[in-house]
Amino acid sequence: MVQNAYFINHLKNKEMSEFLYLFRGGDARAASGSPEAMQAHMGKWMTWMDDLAKQGKLSGGLPLKNDGKTVQSRGVVTDGPYAEGKEIVGGYLIVKANDLNEATEISKDCPIFEYDGTVEIREIQSMEM
Repeated sequence: MVQNAYFINHLKNKEMSEFLYLFRGGDARAASGSPEAMQAHMGKWMTWMDDLAKQGKLSGGLPLKNDGKTVQSRGVVTDGPYAEGKEIVGGYLIVKANDLNEATEISKDCPIFEYDGTVEIREIQSMEM
């Protein structure tokens, strides 16, 4: 019994990891709707992110503009990124969770799924030595 109490207490005190959510696609379909529909959709994003913040799970994040540059080896710079609509990274969040499974569960409520977008989830690796 004491061992179980130690394990539960250890889990409660364990520092959460941070996970990067990369949002892909969904924007073209969302933008093709009426202004009212777009505003309602953005409201869902704000509510979802507010809820994450209230739970202490949101570290940060922002939408990304569509234009940019790509730098390759030897300093080759091209305009872009140019990708299919479903592959364009439209934004990111950094979310705190106990593990990848919890981060995955949290992402399932993301409003991007209303427009067939995807969420790529990656754990942020510590650089501590």
